Amino acid sequence: MQRVICGLGNPGNEYAETRHNLGFMVVDRLSRRWGVALRPGQGEFYLGEKDGIVLLKPTTFMNLSGIALVQFMQVYRDVEPENIIIVLDDMDIPFGYIRLRKKGGSAGHKGLESVIYHLGTEEFPRLRIGIGKPDGDPVDYVLSPFTEEEREKLPEILELACDAVELWVSEGIDRAMSVYNKRVKEEL
Repeated sequence: MQRVICGLGNPGNEYAETRHNLGFMVVDRLSRRWGVALRPGQGEFYLGEKDGIVLLKPTTFMNLSGIALVQFMQVYRDVEPENIIIVLDDMDIPFGYIRLRKKGGSAGHKGLESVIYHLGTEEFPRLRIGIGKPDGDPVDYVLSPFTEEEREKLPEILELACDAVELWVSEGIDRAMSVYNKRVKEEL
């Protein structure tokens, strides 16, 4: 059974260190952790594979992420949505928290909306990484870089997210949820 870890984000250096690119950051960290190079795929995505586990980064902008995922699934026909975990940022979760879900709606996240629309289902796991609520415009907030204080904590949060994804790969979503949904930012 193949597993897919799809990180959401925006392509381009100008977005690389923004809050909206946390999904990409997790995939990049897993790629380094596992020694897997990401390469262009047969569609609008980069991928790397190791032992039946695929790391995937759409090269579309966030709001079109579902298109890239469907292109990937057309090439790799043996993947079911429940074996794909979507990794993304979430303004409704405080910075430093992560939350795994077995299924559910988009909660207004445009990248996740695109994935749900193009897959035609909400029945896939996701790992939401908290970025906290903005004081001002949400669009400006998600497209802005982390503060210096947040950047200092970011490596630990990314490690925690990678550990949660690895537990999902090895033991499934229920086990990963029971372990990591209890973790709080004070533990970081």
